[in-house]
Amino acid sequence: MNQSARRPGSEDRATDGRATDGRATDGRATDGRATDGRATDGRATDGRATDGRAERGRQSRVKIAEAVLSLLDDGESSFPAERVAERAGVSRRLVFHHFADMSELVETAITRRLEQLIEQIRPLPTSGPRDTRVAALTEQRARILEWITPAQLTLMRLEAPGGRVAEVTREVLDLARARLAEIFAEELERLPAARGAEVLYGLDAVTTWGAWYHWRSSGLSAEAAARTMETAVHALLATTDQPRSSG
Repeated sequence: MNQSARRPGSEDRATDGRATDGRATDGRATDGRATDGRATDGRATDGRATDGRAERGRQSRVKIAEAVLSLLDDGESSFPAERVAERAGVSRRLVFHHFADMSELVETAITRRLEQLIEQIRPLPTSGPRDTRVAALTEQRARILEWITPAQLTLMRLEAPGGRVAEVTREVLDLARARLAEIFAEELERLPAARGAEVLYGLDAVTTWGAWYHWRSSGLSAEAAARTMETAVHALLATTDQPRSSG
């Protein structure tokens, strides 16, 4: 018999134990991956790594935005990239890796602060003595409005706030007005719809940031501004005690 002849099937494997299609004889690809694209330890070769990078990127963006808010809370009114990077514990290069410029970063930070504001608008009593409801409202609003003032002043300095800032701002205002309607439903329901809407928008005007900033910038302390708000709310609600005649 010709000794150079190969046994049936021997042509299907390379001499090093690999199949001629590049797979090891145990079914694994020669680069250590299974033929279905998974690593030999059972992990996907790219999906989890991609998810991990995305999560680390998200965490870095949050950390950098929180650094801006930290500086804001410390009384800073400008946010150089070097200061932000130092406060966040990252490099200046990483700041600009995640944000195109400082305007985008500041907008992101302000949006985050407005979202935090929404979380602080907690439910308040909607029944019981009026004095109790008014006192609870003015305490909450005064505290939140004083806290949000640095962010609002920074927002005023932005030349063209992005769409997300406007969206969250509108969400805040709508939520605040809806809460007023719930808290003082007893009083507002005594009035014709149109008149009730007028009183509601009056309550809205004296319990949002525009009025608060006016009082504080006029020299009132936070405590005096809160008392002024409480007086204005009581005055508006008093108009519901004797509804206007339709004649």
